[in-house]
Amino acid sequence: MIAQLSGKIISKTPTCSVIDCHGVGYEVFHTPFCAERMPGPQITLLIHTVVREDAFQLFGFASAEEKSLFRELLRVGGIGPKMAHSILCGIPHEELISAIAAKNTTRLQKIPGIGKKTAERLALELADRLSQLKRGTSGGDLAVQSKESELESVLLNLGYQRSEVLRAIKTVRGAQSEFEEIPLEGLVKSSLRELTQGRPV
Repeated sequence: MIAQLSGKIISKTPTCSVIDCHGVGYEVFHTPFCAERMPGPQITLLIHTVVREDAFQLFGFASAEEKSLFRELLRVGGIGPKMAHSILCGIPHEELISAIAAKNTTRLQKIPGIGKKTAERLALELADRLSQLKRGTSGGDLAVQSKESELESVLLNLGYQRSEVLRAIKTVRGAQSEFEEIPLEGLVKSSLRELTQGRPV
């Protein structure tokens, strides 16, 4: 999975750029706020990769916090990468964290494309997690959350359901005392063992 890109900006719009990395041009979706922090021509972006049968998409972020927030949005039922990107395009990520943590659904509904039900779902499912982030989670906790999000993304892209993925990650995390220090490849293998247990061969 692509986790970071460094290269030269070939073309740029407020929400999408093409980045030349050693002769290969990668199309990367990002927010207008991220674009403002991309003066170029050489840039580095953190990447969330989405792989599907009909798409291979790269979403870029200027900070680890913004990338983590994008992945938190993907945890919410009914929100996929396109909508998560749209939400982050409509509000600075610091303000979004504050609004969700405060369960300010009125502010959330002002984001283009977000109705009452989606705003309520965001507040219900993410308020506690983002309250911790807003207060300032310890470095170790942030490392665990980041590793969990990355692992979840890989397993979802392999076709597993979110509910079974979250159960497997919880089990693997509980069995590993130094979860954040284990290479992602090892965590994926452990999670796949959990996911395949009890399934017909």
